[in-house]
Amino acid sequence: MPTERLDRYKEIIPSWEAFLAACERPLPPVIRTNTLRCAPQALTSRLEAMGVSVDPYPWEPALVRLNRSVSRTLEHWLGLFYVQEATQAVPVLALDPQPGETVLDLCAAPGGKTTHIAARMKNRGTLVANEPNGRRQQALLANINRVGAVNITVTQYRGESFPHGSHFDRVLVDAPCSAEGTLRKQASLRNGATQAAISRLARMQERLILHGFDLLRSDGVLVYSTCTLAPEENEAIVARLLSERDAVVRPPDLHVPACPGLTEWNGTRFPDQLANCRRIYPHHFDSGGGFVARIERAV
Repeated sequence: MPTERLDRYKEIIPSWEAFLAACERPLPPVIRTNTLRCAPQALTSRLEAMGVSVDPYPWEPALVRLNRSVSRTLEHWLGLFYVQEATQAVPVLALDPQPGETVLDLCAAPGGKTTHIAARMKNRGTLVANEPNGRRQQALLANINRVGAVNITVTQYRGESFPHGSHFDRVLVDAPCSAEGTLRKQASLRNGATQAAISRLARMQERLILHGFDLLRSDGVLVYSTCTLAPEENEAIVARLLSERDAVVRPPDLHVPACPGLTEWNGTRFPDQLANCRRIYPHHFDSGGGFVARIERAV
C-alpha cells in the first residue's frame, strides 16, 4: 500500500514491517460482552452453540475475538454485546470508572465507550454522555437504549463549552481526531492523514483537554485518548495541558501490549512524564491504533 505520509512514523513505530503487514489485513470481528445484560461466559456459550469460535483477550475478559461477524443476530439486537475494535476498550480500562461515581464522557457518540463505562459502573452513579452533533446523538441514544444503560444523562454541548457548574470524579476526552489508527477499515486513510487535517484537529483537541481537566474534582482523573498515530494530536496535546495547568501524567494500570509515549518528536522535546502515556499500534494485538493518557491534578 502507499505509505508516503505514514513514513514519517518509521522511527517511532517498532517492527515497522509488522505494522505494515497488520495494516494490510482486515480487522478480525471483535465484540465486548455487555455485562449489564449477561456474563461473558453466558454469551460465549450462546455463540459457541451457533458455531462461532470465541477467543477472549487476556487483559479484558469481556472482550472477545470471533471467527465471523455476529452483528445480525438476535443476541446483538437484545443488547448482549457491543461490536467494537479491541483498541477502543483501552481508554475505559485506563479511566477505571467505579460504581457510584460521577463521570463525564465529553465526546460520547456513537456510544462504545459510554456503554462500556456504564457497564463498569454497574449502572450505579451518574454518567453524563455529551455529544454536540444531533445526528450522532441519535446513534448514541440508540446504543444506550439497546444495552440497557440506565444511569446515563445525554447532553448536547460543544465539548469545550460544557458548563462549569458540575465537577466530576472522572472525565473521558476521547477527542475527535484524524483517525489514522482506523486505516484498516478506512480506505481514505491508508496513506495517513494530511498535515492540514492534523493541524486543524489539534487546535480543537487543545481546547477539549483543557476544558475537560477544568471539570475535574480536586482528586479526579482525566483520560485523554485518540485513534490516531500523530504526535501533534497526542503527546503535543498532553504537553500543552501540562504547560497550562497543574497536571501530571500517571502510568495507567493496564496489562495491554503497548509502547510508551514519546518524549521527543521532530526536534520538539516533551516532558519526560509523557513516557507514561501509551501508544497502541495495529500489530500489538491485531486491532486499530490508538493513544491513551491518564492525567491527574498535581499534588
